[in-house]
Amino acid sequence: MAHRPYVMWPHKALRTAAEPVAEINDEIRAIWDEMIEAMDAMPGVGLAAVQLGIPLRLAVVDASDERGKAVRMANPEILHASVQPRDHEEASPNLPGVSAKVTRPRAVTVKFINVDGEEQEQDFVGIWATSVQHQIDHLNGKMYFDRISKVKRDMLVRKAKKLNG
Repeated sequence: MAHRPYVMWPHKALRTAAEPVAEINDEIRAIWDEMIEAMDAMPGVGLAAVQLGIPLRLAVVDASDERGKAVRMANPEILHASVQPRDHEEASPNLPGVSAKVTRPRAVTVKFINVDGEEQEQDFVGIWATSVQHQIDHLNGKMYFDRISKVKRDMLVRKAKKLNG
Protein backbone atom coordinates (compact mmCIF):
# COMPACT_ATOMS: atom_id res chain seq x y z
CA MET A 1 0.00 0.00 0.00
CA ALA A 2 1.40 3.41 -0.94
CA HIS A 3 1.15 6.18 1.60
CA ARG A 4 -0.03 9.68 0.75
CA PRO A 5 2.75 12.25 0.24
CA TYR A 6 4.22 14.31 3.06
CA VAL A 7 2.91 17.86 3.13
CA MET A 8 5.79 20.29 2.63
CA TRP A 9 6.71 23.21 4.85
CA PRO A 10 5.17 25.85 5.06
CA HIS A 11 1.86 23.97 4.43
CA LYS A 12 -0.80 25.22 6.87
CA ALA A 13 -1.48 21.66 8.12
CA LEU A 14 1.94 21.84 9.83
CA ARG A 15 0.89 24.97 11.75
CA THR A 16 -2.63 23.85 12.72
CA ALA A 17 -3.47 21.90 15.88
CA ALA A 18 -4.92 18.51 14.97
CA GLU A 19 -8.43 17.44 15.96
CA PRO A 20 -8.97 14.89 18.75
CA VAL A 21 -9.86 11.36 17.70
CA ALA A 22 -13.39 10.46 18.86
CA GLU A 23 -13.12 6.67 18.58
CA ILE A 24 -10.78 3.96 17.40
CA ASN A 25 -12.27 2.19 14.39
CA ASP A 26 -11.06 0.47 11.21
CA GLU A 27 -10.54 3.83 9.46
CA ILE A 28 -8.23 5.03 12.26
CA ARG A 29 -6.37 1.69 12.27
CA ALA A 30 -5.87 1.99 8.48
CA ILE A 31 -4.44 5.52 8.93
CA TRP A 32 -2.03 4.19 11.58
CA ASP A 33 -0.93 1.42 9.17
CA GLU A 34 -0.33 4.01 6.43
CA MET A 35 1.62 6.20 8.87
CA ILE A 36 3.87 3.28 9.87
CA GLU A 37 4.54 2.55 6.21
CA ALA A 38 5.44 6.22 5.64
CA MET A 39 7.65 6.28 8.76
CA ASP A 40 9.49 3.11 7.75
CA ALA A 41 9.96 4.42 4.20
CA MET A 42 11.75 7.58 5.45
CA PRO A 43 13.26 5.81 7.46
CA GLY A 44 12.27 7.58 10.66
CA VAL A 45 11.43 6.89 14.29
CA GLY A 46 8.03 8.54 14.40
CA LEU A 47 5.30 10.23 12.42
CA ALA A 48 2.28 12.42 13.17
CA ALA A 49 -0.83 12.26 10.99
CA VAL A 50 -0.59 15.98 10.16
CA GLN A 51 2.68 15.29 8.32
CA LEU A 52 0.59 13.44 5.73
CA GLY A 53 -2.07 16.17 5.77
CA ILE A 54 -4.44 14.21 8.04
CA PRO A 55 -5.75 16.68 10.67
CA LEU A 56 -6.20 14.09 13.45
CA ARG A 57 -4.32 13.64 16.76
CA LEU A 58 -2.66 10.40 15.68
CA ALA A 59 1.01 9.48 16.08
CA VAL A 60 3.22 6.45 15.67
CA VAL A 61 6.64 5.93 17.23
CA ASP A 62 9.13 3.12 16.58
CA ALA A 63 12.70 3.66 17.71
CA SER A 64 13.46 -0.07 17.94
CA ASP A 65 16.51 -1.40 16.10
CA GLU A 66 14.62 -4.23 14.45
CA ARG A 67 11.45 -2.23 13.59
CA GLY A 68 7.93 -3.60 13.81
CA LYS A 69 7.44 -2.35 17.39
CA ALA A 70 5.48 0.80 16.57
CA VAL A 71 3.40 2.31 19.34
CA ARG A 72 0.13 3.62 17.88
CA MET A 73 -1.27 6.61 19.77
CA ALA A 74 -4.46 8.63 19.51
CA ASN A 75 -4.75 11.91 21.43
CA PRO A 76 -1.29 11.59 23.06
CA GLU A 77 -0.64 13.89 25.99
CA ILE A 78 2.48 14.27 28.12
CA LEU A 79 1.69 13.74 31.80
CA HIS A 80 5.23 13.98 33.21
CA ALA A 81 8.60 14.99 31.81
CA SER A 82 12.00 14.41 33.37
CA VAL A 83 14.11 17.38 34.40
CA GLN A 84 17.15 15.68 32.89
CA PRO A 85 17.61 16.96 29.32
CA ARG A 86 18.71 15.09 26.21
CA ASP A 87 20.09 16.60 23.00
CA HIS A 88 19.25 14.98 19.70
CA GLU A 89 19.66 15.93 16.04
CA GLU A 90 16.08 16.20 14.75
CA ALA A 91 14.75 16.43 11.21
CA SER A 92 11.45 16.14 9.34
CA PRO A 93 10.39 14.84 5.92
CA ASN A 94 8.25 18.00 5.72
CA LEU A 95 11.44 20.10 5.43
CA PRO A 96 13.93 17.69 3.82
CA GLY A 97 17.69 18.02 3.82
CA VAL A 98 18.16 19.91 7.09
CA SER A 99 18.28 19.09 10.80
CA ALA A 100 19.00 20.80 14.10
CA LYS A 101 20.08 19.82 17.59
CA VAL A 102 17.08 20.09 19.91
CA THR A 103 17.08 19.72 23.70
CA ARG A 104 14.07 17.97 25.22
CA PRO A 105 13.34 16.06 28.44
CA ARG A 106 15.17 12.69 28.46
CA ALA A 107 12.05 10.79 29.59
CA VAL A 108 8.29 11.36 29.45
CA THR A 109 5.13 9.63 30.61
CA VAL A 110 2.44 9.83 27.95
CA LYS A 111 -1.29 9.15 28.16
CA PHE A 112 -2.97 8.10 24.92
CA ILE A 113 -5.72 5.93 23.46
CA ASN A 114 -4.28 2.70 22.13
CA VAL A 115 -5.20 0.49 19.18
CA ASP A 116 -7.87 -1.27 21.30
CA GLY A 117 -9.57 2.05 22.13
CA GLU A 118 -8.35 1.97 25.73
CA GLU A 119 -6.61 4.75 27.61
CA GLN A 120 -3.02 3.81 28.30
CA GLU A 121 -0.03 5.41 30.04
CA GLN A 122 3.48 4.58 28.90
CA ASP A 123 6.97 5.76 29.81
CA PHE A 124 9.33 6.65 26.98
CA VAL A 125 13.08 7.20 27.44
CA GLY A 126 15.90 8.39 25.18
CA ILE A 127 15.20 8.41 21.44
CA TRP A 128 11.66 7.07 22.09
CA ALA A 129 10.97 10.08 24.37
CA THR A 130 12.47 12.51 21.86
CA SER A 131 10.34 11.08 19.06
CA VAL A 132 7.05 11.09 20.97
CA GLN A 133 7.63 14.72 22.02
CA HIS A 134 8.47 15.61 18.39
CA GLN A 135 5.19 14.01 17.21
CA ILE A 136 3.10 15.73 19.90
CA ASP A 137 4.65 19.04 18.80
CA HIS A 138 3.46 18.27 15.24
CA LEU A 139 -0.05 17.57 16.56
CA ASN A 140 0.02 20.99 18.25
CA GLY A 141 1.07 22.79 15.06
CA LYS A 142 4.76 23.08 15.98
CA MET A 143 7.89 22.03 14.14
CA TYR A 144 11.12 20.90 15.79
CA PHE A 145 12.87 24.07 14.66
CA ASP A 146 10.46 26.14 16.77
CA ARG A 147 12.56 24.89 19.70
CA ILE A 148 15.80 26.49 18.50
CA SER A 149 16.85 30.14 18.41
CA LYS A 150 15.31 32.42 15.78
CA VAL A 151 18.72 32.97 14.16
CA LYS A 152 19.35 29.22 13.81
CA ARG A 153 15.75 28.64 12.67
CA ASP A 154 15.97 31.31 9.95
CA MET A 155 19.27 29.83 8.70
CA LEU A 156 17.76 26.33 8.67
CA VAL A 157 14.67 27.39 6.69
CA ARG A 158 16.82 29.35 4.20
CA LYS A 159 19.08 26.33 3.67
CA ALA A 160 16.07 24.04 3.16
CA LYS A 161 14.58 26.46 0.58
CA LYS A 162 17.88 26.39 -1.37
CA LEU A 163 18.04 22.59 -1.24
CA ASN A 164 14.42 22.01 -2.16
CA GLY A 165 14.03 24.77 -4.73
